[in-house]
Amino acid sequence: MYKYFALHRFMRRIVRTFFAFIIISVLASCVQKDRYITITGFAQGGTYAVKLNLNGRDGKLSAEPEEIRDSIDAILGNIDNSLSGYNKKSLLSRFNAGETIVPDNLFLDIYEHAYDLYEETGGILDVASAPLFDLWGFGFTSDSLPSPEDVRRVMEVSGMGRLHESIRPLIGADGSVMPTDLVLERGGKQPELNFNAIAQGYSCDVVAEYLYSIGVKDMMVDIGEIFCDGLNPSGQKWSLGIDRPIDGNNDPGAQIQGIFRAPERPCGIVTSGNYRKFYVRDGRKYAHTIDPRTGMPVEHSLLSATIVAENALLADAYATYCMVVGLDEAKKFLESRSDLEGCLIYDDNGAFRSWCSEGFVLEELR
Repeated sequence: MYKYFALHRFMRRIVRTFFAFIIISVLASCVQKDRYITITGFAQGGTYAVKLNLNGRDGKLSAEPEEIRDSIDAILGNIDNSLSGYNKKSLLSRFNAGETIVPDNLFLDIYEHAYDLYEETGGILDVASAPLFDLWGFGFTSDSLPSPEDVRRVMEVSGMGRLHESIRPLIGADGSVMPTDLVLERGGKQPELNFNAIAQGYSCDVVAEYLYSIGVKDMMVDIGEIFCDGLNPSGQKWSLGIDRPIDGNNDPGAQIQGIFRAPERPCGIVTSGNYRKFYVRDGRKYAHTIDPRTGMPVEHSLLSATIVAENALLADAYATYCMVVGLDEAKKFLESRSDLEGCLIYDDNGAFRSWCSEGFVLEELR
């Protein structure tokens, strides 16, 4: 769902180091000359890991390992300074505070992706519902348990339906834009945005785009979400563990429902769920997945959705979509999309069950 893009999402990992470093090693491969490296770093309040083959499409890559590491760090730093709601100096934070900003290409690009997804999903994916996420305590503030009146009040000033579909035509001669410029109705309340539903997937895609530009053909980019292409160091498909969606399971990989082997083609792989971020009041669980159409947390049996798409941004978005609409609608959605594969894990009277699309093979662990 609307997952935490910076500290709150990344802190689920155990951070043992506070500086970027490179591990370069020759690993087994079906081709003798293949050399894989793992680049890890500390960024945006947590860690990332990028595995890649130094034997690129045309032989040697056009950048050395140290340069690759520095470039990845710079990319993630730029994204944090643009799109993070937890970085108080970021463009997004300043925009939400009502400041005039000079948007960079990252901000302009992700906004347009978000608007397309808003229209495609009939408002189910809505980055301009940030005030709702804040109201329930799952955005950039810690409020919780709002009254129905509060929900109605906030919904009246939320949503991308109030906004222009692109920021670019609104930019002034000096390159700046005011938040209120985005509002269709003159004098309307300024919008607040939250890109958490797509920002980590988008980050993976931006890093992958850089890796392609220097000639990488085999890669796995892990920034909380996954983008991968080609083969792993063993010459096999990249394999990923799908976490068992047990409430409070905040340690990825500690409890695995099954293993999924990615296709060799470029793809994003993202899992969204309600088992890591929620709170309980008076015996009732309030999930962090908010339906922008109702303003309320969702209540259904679907516990997690893992989506495979052509890129990580779309996988991130559609995983969120499935978590909003629930099990039955998510099944119909995946069955109608030949470009997507997915695995839905749900509660069946206290037991974990999984449903997978035709092309998603989950090797379940017992």
